Amino acid sequence: MQTERENEGDGEILQQYIALADFTANGGEELSISSGDKLLVHAKPSPDWWWAELSGVIGYVPANHLRQDAAQESEGDSSTEEDPWQDEEYFGSYGTLKLHLEMLSDKSRTEAYRQVILNNSASLRNKAVMDLGCGTGIISLFCARLAQPSAVYAVEASSMAEYTRQLVRQNGCEKVITVLQGRAEEIRLAEKVDVLVSEWMGNCLLFEYMLESVLMARDRWLREGGVMWPSSAALVLVPCQADSYYTEKMVFWESPYGLDFTPLQPLAQQEFFTKPKFSHLIELSDCLSAPCSVIHLDMHTLQVKDLEEVQGHFHFCIERSGVFHGFTAWFTVSFKSLETGSATVELDTGPNSEPTHWKQTLFMLDKPVDVSTGDSITGSITMRRNPIWRRHMTITLNWNVNSGTDGNCQVGTKTFPMWR
Repeated sequence: MQTERENEGDGEILQQYIALADFTANGGEELSISSGDKLLVHAKPSPDWWWAELSGVIGYVPANHLRQDAAQESEGDSSTEEDPWQDEEYFGSYGTLKLHLEMLSDKSRTEAYRQVILNNSASLRNKAVMDLGCGTGIISLFCARLAQPSAVYAVEASSMAEYTRQLVRQNGCEKVITVLQGRAEEIRLAEKVDVLVSEWMGNCLLFEYMLESVLMARDRWLREGGVMWPSSAALVLVPCQADSYYTEKMVFWESPYGLDFTPLQPLAQQEFFTKPKFSHLIELSDCLSAPCSVIHLDMHTLQVKDLEEVQGHFHFCIERSGVFHGFTAWFTVSFKSLETGSATVELDTGPNSEPTHWKQTLFMLDKPVDVSTGDSITGSITMRRNPIWRRHMTITLNWNVNSGTDGNCQVGTKTFPMWR
């Protein structure tokens, strides 16, 4: 699986790849590519970014935008087809206890679902419920124990389903809960359901796109007038400081052990700031303005095709002077009550609530910007689904920093690939 071209100096054999989708460079050492381009990959310094050449120009490109040239694949083992959903990896990760322990230990998440069922227990009586992506079956068990549904269909595609059946029997709920192993697109139910409940949210709300399966199950199995839980969702954004992270990843190279390592700063920027920082916990004191919801999703009306590109706009007024290092994102989801007068339950993964296993996501600018009270930051966020690898996406942020004192305006844009 190698090209015939060698680097004359060191005998390096380069690999040829095909671009799967367009990618626009954001300055620095990135390389713009178009779908169908043939590139030579010189090095793979990280799983995320590869050093590649196109028409004599060399730069970084996102690894998930490239596929091995078919001509080279034919020389090796090409018996396995590419899986755009990466099901084996995705569902395999849910077949072990690591992620389930993390989710079940998240009290904010789990208690929100329990509270929704408890608050609506009377309305759930004699209703049929689907729990999609049920995992260990905790939500299904809440339904069976706290309400009196006629049936609960617990759907799980991973191998955890066999253990879920054991847990259902262990808790004496086998007469109510039926565990079905399979993807939402493939399973068959005995009836349509009155309520479809799922914990489908990923980093930045949409990552991994389990939501597509939820929407397909809704269209196929939810009765007319049925209820979706969550009922709505929102992505929240705030401009922020990130002094400790910036110091750790960038300032460090200025004088480690009394030596000048600044030539490594461009590499550090490429390695640490060109992709989002997951599991970030922002301090309220690092928020430069009040946060705002930039994207809203209605689970009853949202369509699968709408997921290909989702866009929102923002306008922030800087409330205190500081350093604008980037944006922090999180999400909220709401569960509409079935009962008159009962409050809507909301799960908030932001800094004003108890930390969840999602935490928040940090997007760093290439260069920090000093801002003052009264300045404004306006712009847009676009979430684009990868056209090939369907659980991946890119997030593009465009912003203008408008000074409230001298009228100056600084404009910026940056695209962040997100993949497993």
